[in-house]
Amino acid sequence: MIFRELVLQNFGPYRGQQVIQFAPEDSMNGSSSELPPIVLVGGMNGGGKTTLLDAVRLALYGQRAKCSTRGNLSYGEFLRQCINRHTADDDPTYVELAFQETLNNQPHEFRVRRVWDRSLKGNKDSLEVSVGGWLDKTFTQSWDERVEDILPLGISNLFLFDGEQVKELAEQDTLPSGVINAIRSLLGLELPDLLSTDLSVLVNRKLKELSESAELRSLESLERELESKRQECEDAEQDLSAVNVRLKRAKLNQDQAQEQFIAQGGKLAGEQERLTEQLKQMQSEMEDHQRSLRELAASTLPLALIQPLLRKAQAQGHQELQNQQYQIAKQLLSQRNQELLELVNQLALPAKKAKQLQSFLGEQEQKLAGADSEATWLNVNRETIAQLDHTLEFLLPAEQKAAQHHLSQLDELEESIDATEGRLATAASPESYEQLVQDLKVAQAEVTRLSIEYEKAKALYERLLKEHNLLKQQLVDYAEAAIARNNDQHFLTTIDELQKKLKVFREKLKLRKLNQLESLITSCFRYLAHKSDLVKRVEVDAETFNLSLYDNDGQPIPKHRLSAGEKQMLAISLLWGLARASGRQLPVAIDTPLGRLDSSHRKNLVDRYFSQASHQVILLSTDTEIGKAEVQRLRKNQAIAREYLLKYDSTLQQTEVESGYFS
Repeated sequence: MIFRELVLQNFGPYRGQQVIQFAPEDSMNGSSSELPPIVLVGGMNGGGKTTLLDAVRLALYGQRAKCSTRGNLSYGEFLRQCINRHTADDDPTYVELAFQETLNNQPHEFRVRRVWDRSLKGNKDSLEVSVGGWLDKTFTQSWDERVEDILPLGISNLFLFDGEQVKELAEQDTLPSGVINAIRSLLGLELPDLLSTDLSVLVNRKLKELSESAELRSLESLERELESKRQECEDAEQDLSAVNVRLKRAKLNQDQAQEQFIAQGGKLAGEQERLTEQLKQMQSEMEDHQRSLRELAASTLPLALIQPLLRKAQAQGHQELQNQQYQIAKQLLSQRNQELLELVNQLALPAKKAKQLQSFLGEQEQKLAGADSEATWLNVNRETIAQLDHTLEFLLPAEQKAAQHHLSQLDELEESIDATEGRLATAASPESYEQLVQDLKVAQAEVTRLSIEYEKAKALYERLLKEHNLLKQQLVDYAEAAIARNNDQHFLTTIDELQKKLKVFREKLKLRKLNQLESLITSCFRYLAHKSDLVKRVEVDAETFNLSLYDNDGQPIPKHRLSAGEKQMLAISLLWGLARASGRQLPVAIDTPLGRLDSSHRKNLVDRYFSQASHQVILLSTDTEIGKAEVQRLRKNQAIAREYLLKYDSTLQQTEVESGYFS
């Protein structure tokens, strides 16, 4: 997958249309591995960097997108707040993401566009998905399902993340739920129960040998109580495990019910009333256009079939009117010529000039006679010709244009009606819809019930375990006192050492499926950290997925011993290792990439991570993070494909995209 272009129209601080090209021009023809991977986007804080990342998420996932500024807002209110404040009420706002993805073993360009305005009909946007330059209605209607095959929402935060996410990972001792869900999604781990060995039996046997009779009775009483509590703990743990298994099965059934609800047309059935109303409206519009065509056919439009013949009649009519004018002119000129000749005779002009004048007048009369010889067969008057001219020049062209408009509208309506009828045909029947809804509700109710039961069982187990540990500590305290009186401290020390070694052994024990992830995270961290000998091994806890660090001697390294920069490098290594473990060739976008890193870690991140994180890496940075030195290193390594600057105008409160990074 390669991001090719992001288009923003009146989105956030981006007024008007702003376009960012992400991929080199030849990336459709060449191998992506041969091209510079980095797109560098510079901008000051508040200038719109995070907005770009939100635009990518919004284009891909719509209502499901986890955008930075949404919070608890409804989707409709969030979209309204994304509209640039200078945008007119009827001007559209949209985000459009173009990316390259392989379809049927061939690279295709996808364009996902979401459009809305302040009216926000239905409190949602309008989605259009184009493939290869053509609008694809199938992809548009099923985009939520299609995008999960391209870039699943569950792992998107591994590829589209920001400095705050890295900071959260670096500072927290436990992983956020989003990362845990991503690990589960990537690895499909089944969390096993870790076995623990109890040395209390051996301790109790020894105490029985060393204690006096009164102490022995106390020890035996504590032992029986401890054994009873241990059994209660085991029973509670088994109950908790059984409820957990049922809860997982119920959640799986819920997911299957949800998938079946969508696959069998339940979602479409829920929209059936709206689709039926749309179909009726389109059919009504189609009848209106057909009625308009019939009205045109009942007027002068059929004359268009004999338009060439009418043109000939028009020309003949004009010719005959001209002949009539010649006839009138002939009579007038003949009378005038006679009077002129009489005047010539009276003036006694020279014979030569009188003859020339007589010859000229004769020629004029012959020309009029020749014009009068044209055939006359229409015998039309001036009003008829004027009506014919109006029909041919104005009336017929207007009616032909109107007819073409109605025919074009009919074609579009027929296509829309076929698509809507097709969607209605795939919708579940009312009976099936009710059953699908009922199945989904039952599955959801079962998950809710078992979740409550699981929490109760967990609380009981934790309470019993706490009581068991308290009794165990009491037994140890009693044993220490008894052994101290009998000068036998060596026994307790030995047991304590054994327990410590056992704890280390349990911490080292992990599931086989986590080995690859641990190896990737370890190699990434050792590669990025400037202290390559700091950490020998990184372990991932099979239950909580929290990270544990070990040095060259196998001793754990507390996280608080790491510097702030090392913690961030560990967080980036976790995200990088998870992305590599996914096996997907996806772009990586990083907002605020360097954070609080020192110069050494910055250098390692620039040289070793940015150009290798993926085949395409989008960096959104201020001038203090990726500064002149870092840019020069990236340019020297020929790692930058494109550079942009988000120029924010504080007076207008808007951002424009310009080529080039900070100068």
